[in-house]
Amino acid sequence: MSANHTERFSLHIGKAQERLKDVVMQTPLQYLDSLSGQFGANIYLKREDLQVVRSYKLRGAYNMISSLDRAVLDKGVVCASAGNHAQGFAFSCNKLKVKGVVFMPKITPRQKIKQTRMFGNGFIEIILTGDTFDDCATAAKEYTRGHGMTFIPPFDDIRVIEGQGTIGAEILEQLPGETIDYIFIPVGGGGLCSGG
Repeated sequence: MSANHTERFSLHIGKAQERLKDVVMQTPLQYLDSLSGQFGANIYLKREDLQVVRSYKLRGAYNMISSLDRAVLDKGVVCASAGNHAQGFAFSCNKLKVKGVVFMPKITPRQKIKQTRMFGNGFIEIILTGDTFDDCATAAKEYTRGHGMTFIPPFDDIRVIEGQGTIGAEILEQLPGETIDYIFIPVGGGGLCSGG
């Protein structure tokens, strides 16, 4: 790709940490005795399952939504998700008192729908549509355009990436002076990996 088509951007992880400081907890790094012994290394697990919504997705959703101007927020926000992003989005809408619409595939488990509704606490509407995430996301984006709202993607936005990137900053703070040889990251959409 030529330089003319390359968009330059900078991650502002510190600003994201400031936005998130009263919303997410700094999750512990849990030392894994058995695996560390088995591989002759110090192996830790970053316990993002301890967040209020049980996943790191809250970091990206809240960072993006809270960075929007009030005039934009007043029009409402939309997301598409099969579960974890929806829950972080719903919690964020409730916390910021913003109207949100969550599009979920028709096959989404009831427990995920129930949790999303609970975290939204009256600030969200859930629309079940499509048999796949892609169908659901297409419908969500059409709805967003048709209603003049803002789409909050699960991974592919710089503000979402900044929010997820606060995990990497925490790891460095939690292991000061230690050499970190490898960090293993699950990759779905890539928002967590991009922020690291």
